[in-house]
Amino acid sequence: MRNNPDGWRIEDLQAVANRMGIAWRHDGGSHCVFITAAGKTLPVPAKKPIKMIYVRKFLALLEEP
Repeated sequence: MRNNPDGWRIEDLQAVANRMGIAWRHDGGSHCVFITAAGKTLPVPAKKPIKMIYVRKFLALLEEP
């Protein structure tokens, strides 16, 4: 994901979030919101494919303590 941030789908990010213990909600709206244990949120548009900037922000969210 870090080497190739292009072409990812929202389902891919949700699977990674599940493995890393990051909560998320997607109630059928236009965005999926990822929520860390510290309470930081990252809304990501659920359109396919996800733009690279959102993949990079998601990776930064995973790396935060």
